[in-house]
Amino acid sequence: MKKIVIIIVALIAFKGASQDINTYFSKADDFFKATVANGRIAYSKIHKDPSQLNELLSLASKISVAPSDAKTYQAFWINAYNLSVIKGIIDNYPIKSPLDKAGFFDKTTYDLAGKSITLNDIENKLLRAKFNDARFHFVLVCGAIGCPPIINGAYLPSTLENQLEIQTKKALNGNFLKVNSKKKRVEGSEILKWYKEDFVQNGTEIDFINKYRTEKIPNNYKLTYFSYNWNLNKQ
Repeated sequence: MKKIVIIIVALIAFKGASQDINTYFSKADDFFKATVANGRIAYSKIHKDPSQLNELLSLASKISVAPSDAKTYQAFWINAYNLSVIKGIIDNYPIKSPLDKAGFFDKTTYDLAGKSITLNDIENKLLRAKFNDARFHFVLVCGAIGCPPIINGAYLPSTLENQLEIQTKKALNGNFLKVNSKKKRVEGSEILKWYKEDFVQNGTEIDFINKYRTEKIPNNYKLTYFSYNWNLNKQ
């Protein structure tokens, strides 16, 4: 009898947790749809009424996710990172750049999935350290124009693989690269320099770029980097 009760309790808890994570993804999707356009965020609108954002982060604080359920885990933390960046900016608004707030990435903590955690720890300890996937760099949005454009919706477990592919292709066929054919040179976002180890695991940086580029970069081109634009990615 005790075993039956334990099983029933476990099933109820599992169902509750499943409902929470589904609600989180649904509410995150609604929030991004309402506040993001053309890769830019309506910070002034959110600042006037942050209730939707605060409710969403409160929900995220109580959710439990495990790396063994990789797509759910990754989608949760990608959204949580992007939401927390927005929260950090709103808490210091008006602000011209996330760098205007000391410790924005490595000191300020957020209560997420039962952890008190910084943005850098989400990126480096919970995602990069656990999964060998350089495409994270094209979906984690740090609040600046130099970041990849934020999408008008949430990352979802069922669509995450396709979303990672799309955003990586957009970045590497878009403003993450400046190609100069005459000088046989390509300038890349400093993200490619800061996280070089992630991009050279199976070849050179240009090999990684060409995996996603429509117009391939010749291997004899010199790769340099242009300065990162830290101005706020606001609408």
